[in-house]
Amino acid sequence: MKRDVGRTTRDLRRHNRTSVLSKLYLHGPASRFDLMHATGLSSATVSNVVTALVADGLVAEAGLLDSDGGRPRTLLEVRPGYARVVGVDIGETHVQVGLFDWTLDTIATATYPMDEGHPDPAVLAGLVTTGIEEVTGRAGLDPAKLLGVGVGVPGTVLPDGLVHAPTLGWSGVPFEALLRPRIAAPLHLDNCARTLGQAEMWRGAGRGAERAIVALLAVGVGAAVATGSPSGVTSTTSEWGHTVVQAGGAPCRCGSHGCLEAYVGAEAILRHYEHTAGAPKSAVTGTEERIAALVAGAARPGAAADTVRWAAEYLGIGIANLVNLLSPDRVILSGWLSMSLGPAMLPAVHDAMRRHSLDYMAAATRLELGRLGQEAVALGAATLPVHELLTAG
Repeated sequence: MKRDVGRTTRDLRRHNRTSVLSKLYLHGPASRFDLMHATGLSSATVSNVVTALVADGLVAEAGLLDSDGGRPRTLLEVRPGYARVVGVDIGETHVQVGLFDWTLDTIATATYPMDEGHPDPAVLAGLVTTGIEEVTGRAGLDPAKLLGVGVGVPGTVLPDGLVHAPTLGWSGVPFEALLRPRIAAPLHLDNCARTLGQAEMWRGAGRGAERAIVALLAVGVGAAVATGSPSGVTSTTSEWGHTVVQAGGAPCRCGSHGCLEAYVGAEAILRHYEHTAGAPKSAVTGTEERIAALVAGAARPGAAADTVRWAAEYLGIGIANLVNLLSPDRVILSGWLSMSLGPAMLPAVHDAMRRHSLDYMAAATRLELGRLGQEAVALGAATLPVHELLTAG
């Protein structure tokens, strides 16, 4: 019986610690008084938790806040220097490794182009290891002392660590088992769209949203439905890229026809452009480089501008389907393709979304680009070890 009571007491302490730490991490500096009201904990409990968090180096005082007629209150904030984390983006065109402090400010990044198509998992595992060594070496940091390494993959990660990633040609690849012997820090794997959704809600365009859809646009297309609450963020993925937007339409890599990805994925956009009358022959070969050339050409009338409008129409239809189905207050376009092509196509995407969704739902939905930059997916992966710390208290 005593063991049950002790376990309950430990759980309660962990819950209290998680509540206070998550409030400071996700919502910024706060006083003990603010924490008491935000968490529902007593003044004594908040004081005890804060004392422990300060002693552990997670939290520090951040100055004084004037109060109306009373004694100034001490503000508290999380300490960025408490720990370092690594986030890894396993993309279809590159592997990017980022080193961040645990508040997700960037310290160093390394990006490695990779053979497009069906990359060898062992080769990618080697690039991940090289990247971790490079970014930690630049910072003079022992990789074993990282809080953790998060890896985002463009597919499903099963509980046993097997990865199903059709865009990479992977089916049941034991990628976690390939990585674990190479990495001394705690390792976390998850779908990159889900972690990106979490990152946009924590640090990007999703902050303050109750329900946001974060679309990851790259060679493949994915989406996360992220919901925010005072206690944190929940992010779940959907196979949005394989919803049908054209019956009997263009063939998709999944084996179906008319999938959204077959119209708004990077390779689909480039195929359409190359078959459009007046399109010049590309002088570059890489997918990202060819998209950059398309964006440059879209600034003037012609095949590139026509292709952007064509892709924007289908993207707007796909977003409208999500709006009608899920009624989000925000839709965020993220991923490297959004960063490259988004500014050129956003007005046309918004127009198509508005035309294809119910008026009152479209009016209540804000459409915008992600704010996390080209390292968004790596930063999203870095949220995995941080989330583990926040959850564990």
